[in-house]
Amino acid sequence: MTTNEWIRRVVKPLVFAACLIPLAQLLSRAVAGQLGANPISEITHRTGDWTLRFVLITLTVTPLRRVSGWNALMRLRRMLGLFAFFYGSLHFLTYLVLDQFFDFSAIVKDVAKRPYITVGFTGFVAMVPLALTSTTAMIRRLGGQAWGRLHRLIYLTAFAGVVHFWWLVKADVFRPQIYAGLLACLLAFRVVVALQKRRARWPEVFSLLLAGHRR
Repeated sequence: MTTNEWIRRVVKPLVFAACLIPLAQLLSRAVAGQLGANPISEITHRTGDWTLRFVLITLTVTPLRRVSGWNALMRLRRMLGLFAFFYGSLHFLTYLVLDQFFDFSAIVKDVAKRPYITVGFTGFVAMVPLALTSTTAMIRRLGGQAWGRLHRLIYLTAFAGVVHFWWLVKADVFRPQIYAGLLACLLAFRVVVALQKRRARWPEVFSLLLAGHRR
């Protein structure tokens, strides 16, 4: 079995099943009546937690691939990103259906007046085009460069998710601080890589400038 076949037949199904564990646990607790005094709030918090976790996990794939040299990891990134959108959709639908009962006027007021909801909604909206363009066909249609620029929206989603969580908890910011630290490390890694690539191009640029000067 080749590496690609092993990833497709073994690793991806296992990762897919693992990504469903948080939902299975939540459903199990709901059936057993173990969601506490405010089940809607518990569902909202748990789905929100896993949305942010999957966003950060998705952003971790590229650094892991660069450090380990295992390019096959990139085959998992799309699935992890879609699971982030899946849990984000559950988070939003919990708010829309269970919390607000489709009261769109109240939702608009919430989004406009409560900053943590405003930034959270912004992060979710930014995820929508990422999910819609996640297919291979859309990558071909948009072109690699345009697709890559569009998918930088994941950074907005991650930042908005951290801020949303931070403003939500208000006083007990220990967990949001952990997520913020992880996001900062992931972004710093990308900045370092970008600078290294730019530095690697400098000799080529200088050679072109020197050649042009000689002409």
